[in-house]
Amino acid sequence: MMTLDEGRTSECILKEPTSQFKVSWLSITTWKWGAFFIGFYLYPNEPPLENGILPYLGCALQFGANPLKFLRAREKKYGPIFTCRLAGKYVHFLTDSFSYHAIMQHGRHLDWKKFHFATSAKAFGHGSIDPSDGNTTENMQQTFTRTLQGNALTFLSEAMMENLHYVMVESSEAKMSSSDWVTDKLYEFCCRVMFESGFLTLFGTEFNSCYRNVLSSTRENQRACILNALENFKAFDQIFPALVAGLPIHLFKSAHSAREKLAEALLHENLKKRENVSELISLRIFLNDTLSTFDDKEKAKTHLAVLWASQANTIPATFWTLFHLLRVDISSNSIIKEAIRLSSASMTVRVAKEDFILQLSSSSYNIRKDDIVALYPQLLHFDPEIYSDPLTFRYDRYLKEDGEEKTTFYRNGRRLKYYYMPFGTGLAKCPGRLFAVHEIKQFLIVLLSYFEVELTDKNVKCPSLDQSRAGLGILQPKNDINFKYRFKVL
Repeated sequence: MMTLDEGRTSECILKEPTSQFKVSWLSITTWKWGAFFIGFYLYPNEPPLENGILPYLGCALQFGANPLKFLRAREKKYGPIFTCRLAGKYVHFLTDSFSYHAIMQHGRHLDWKKFHFATSAKAFGHGSIDPSDGNTTENMQQTFTRTLQGNALTFLSEAMMENLHYVMVESSEAKMSSSDWVTDKLYEFCCRVMFESGFLTLFGTEFNSCYRNVLSSTRENQRACILNALENFKAFDQIFPALVAGLPIHLFKSAHSAREKLAEALLHENLKKRENVSELISLRIFLNDTLSTFDDKEKAKTHLAVLWASQANTIPATFWTLFHLLRVDISSNSIIKEAIRLSSASMTVRVAKEDFILQLSSSSYNIRKDDIVALYPQLLHFDPEIYSDPLTFRYDRYLKEDGEEKTTFYRNGRRLKYYYMPFGTGLAKCPGRLFAVHEIKQFLIVLLSYFEVELTDKNVKCPSLDQSRAGLGILQPKNDINFKYRFKVL
């Protein structure tokens, strides 16, 4: 039998005299062959609710098919805040870009960690990493900030540059003629180069020796192992959205096998045989061994979470940046920001710690404990009142006339505090964002310094965005693009 707290099954909005109240009818609840009248209750000032037509899933299929279209339609119907039932959760979408700051101001009522911790446990298969659950006392955000920013970022970037040079240049010199063009798939190329370089940068090299100085056969075996890990990564990543949605990984046998193989490579006993391991992974090994009760496999799966976080969005962001650069034939740091704006479909999520009143500029709304408050920044990034012709790539969109970075954007004549949010905001802002952008810049520097690079078809259309990953970050292209490259004559 349902409780009143569960019962938002069929809603209508009363007109006069109680238009400010949402009536939640629990009049029909089916139990086997019977139906029981429960009654109704009133909650004042809750956002308009759309339950959807499917049990449990609610609006999930409509949202997943095209989140931007779905949210724009509901915003037109309900206004700047509304509630949708998505896979058993009530999600309050806030679409007014001038109200984003309200989420930051309600920090004591909203938990940014709960959703992320639960998602990580579901997707990667480790126990809860929330210290309040007692499996670990590690402050994950503090670990990432300490090892991905400041002086640590300098060391990471230096290692990444060395690895990019090896993977892209040194390993190609023996295989490529100095003048012949090599044809390839652009996304696949970005996958191979960024995955191998990133893996070496974070997790180091095997056999207690420098990756470049070992015998050629041994080096190629190591490369083969990493590229095999890439195939497992792809298989696992393909079903990642389903895992986030709550489906058990055992439904996907090949992806489950791929996840276990990836985790096996990241067992502490294997990582401790490697050298040049990053501070991030070294510190996490130490903290896992001293501050957690996880078994060996669970520890490995927390490292898998780091691997996924380091690759899943950086790879497609690299692809989109390179693709747009090759189309317009220019070089500017602004292109990375613009490419990410066009391909990002992240979602900023907070979970209500308690019942509270969400105060917006012109109104207030009652939010229930455990409900989700969400921002979908693609609405912001594709808003024509903020970005003129928003679906067009403009390499200089974030540049002022003097070449300095442009940080002032307006909507309806009012200056926006939040205009670019692919990495989230507030305390939950991605701690690895600076390293990710550095990686992309370094990739472009190495590639364009040593190679001539061209699209096979200079008039090729821009690939569509694969919406299956909406809400998780940078969207992948629906199809790959042919390109060619060869060594420059120096």
